[in-house]
Amino acid sequence: MTIALFLGSLLASIGLSVPIAFALLVSAVVLMLHLDMFNSQILAQNLVNGADSYTLLAIPFFLVAGEVMSRGGLSQRIVSLAMTLVGHRKGGLGFVAIFAAIIMASLSGSAVADTAALASMLLPMMRQAGYPLGRSSGLMAAGGIIAPIIPPSIPLIIIGVAGGISIGKLFLAGIVPGLIMGATLVLLWSLMTRKEDLVVAEKATLSERLKALRESFWAILLPVIIIGGIKTGMFTPTEAGVVAAVYAIFVATVVYRELNLVQLYDVLTQAARSTAIVMFLVAAAMVASWLISIAQLPMMVSAMLEPLADDPRLLMLAIMAVVLIVGMVMDLTPTILVLTPILMPIVKLAGIDPVYFGIMFVLNCSIGLITPPVGNVLNVITSVGNLKFEKAVSGVMPFALAYVVILLLFVAFPQIITIPLYWLAG
Repeated sequence: MTIALFLGSLLASIGLSVPIAFALLVSAVVLMLHLDMFNSQILAQNLVNGADSYTLLAIPFFLVAGEVMSRGGLSQRIVSLAMTLVGHRKGGLGFVAIFAAIIMASLSGSAVADTAALASMLLPMMRQAGYPLGRSSGLMAAGGIIAPIIPPSIPLIIIGVAGGISIGKLFLAGIVPGLIMGATLVLLWSLMTRKEDLVVAEKATLSERLKALRESFWAILLPVIIIGGIKTGMFTPTEAGVVAAVYAIFVATVVYRELNLVQLYDVLTQAARSTAIVMFLVAAAMVASWLISIAQLPMMVSAMLEPLADDPRLLMLAIMAVVLIVGMVMDLTPTILVLTPILMPIVKLAGIDPVYFGIMFVLNCSIGLITPPVGNVLNVITSVGNLKFEKAVSGVMPFALAYVVILLLFVAFPQIITIPLYWLAG
C-alpha cells in the first residue's frame, strides 16, 4: 500500500506535467499524510538540508567548467585535433566525433552539453560530406552519453551523495567503462561505413598534427589535472570542481582569449541557472528519500527481492531491467534520486560493490537518454540537426543496443569494472 501510494502520486504528478522536483515533493507530502506525520516545518527543514552538502558544491563548479569549455574555444580545438588525427580515415568525421566525445566527456560531465556542442560543429560537416543524417545523429547522441560515465561526471556526484558512495572511487571506476563505450562506437562505426561511398578527407601532415596538438594542449591538460589530483590525493572531487572551473576560465580568457568579461558573465549566469535546477531537484529528492526511509520502503523492496539476494548477478540483472525501463520514461537525475535510496540497502545486503553498482546505475540511466519516448539527448540532436525525432531514433538504435550488450557484459563480469578501479585506487 505504501509503495503504491508513493509511486502512484509520483507518476500521477509526472503524468500531469508537474516538474519532477515538485512531483517528488507531492509524493513526499502524500507519504507524510499516509504516515500521519505531516508538518510543514519538517518538510521545509529537510528541503534546505537536502541541498546543504559540501560534496554537492562540485556541481556548480563543473557546470561552469563545462560552459566555459563550450564557449571559450576548448571544444573547437579538441575537434580540430581529432580531425588531424583520424579525419582522413573512411567515415573519418564519425571517428572525429567519437574521439572528441571522449575528450570532452573528461571536461564537462554533461551529456546534453557535449552532444549539443559536438552536433553543432560536426553535423553540418557530415551532412555536406554526404553522411547518412540519421546514422550520424545517432552516433553523436551515443557519443554524448559517454559524459556521465567518464569523470568529472555530475551524475556520478549525485549518485555518490544519494547512495553514500565514495565519489573519488566512482570517478576512477568510470574511466574504463567510458573507454569501452568509446571503443564499441569505433568498432560499430567501422562496420557501418565499411561499404559506404563517403568522401575521405586529405591526411593531415605531421606539422598540422603538431600544431593542432599544441593548440589543444591546454584543453587536454584539464582532465589530466583532475584525475591526477584525485588519484594522488592533492584534492577532493569537490575541490577538483573548483580547480576545473578556475583552470577553464584561465585558459579561455588568458591563453585562448576567446572569452571576454561580458561573455564570462553570461557563462556564469547560465551555470547558475543550471545549478539552481539541479540543486532544487536534489533537495526535493532528499525530502522524498528521508520519507522513503521513515516509511521503510527499502525494507519492503528488500523483502520482495530477497529471493534474488543469494545470487548477486541475477539480482543485478533484475535491477538493471527495472532501471532500464524507468530510464526510458524518466530523466537521468530523477531516476538516480528516486531509486538509489530504495535499492542501495538490498545491494549492500547482497554483497554487491556499491561503486560498481553506482557505475552500472548511471550507465543504465544514460542509455535512457538516447531511447524513446523521452530521450533528452535525442531531443537535443533533433533540435540541433533539424531532423525528425523518428529519424534520430532509428539512427541511434544500433548504438543503444550495443550499449545494452555492454551493460549485460558488465553484469556477467563485474571484474571489468572492479579490477581497474582498485588498481587505480591503489
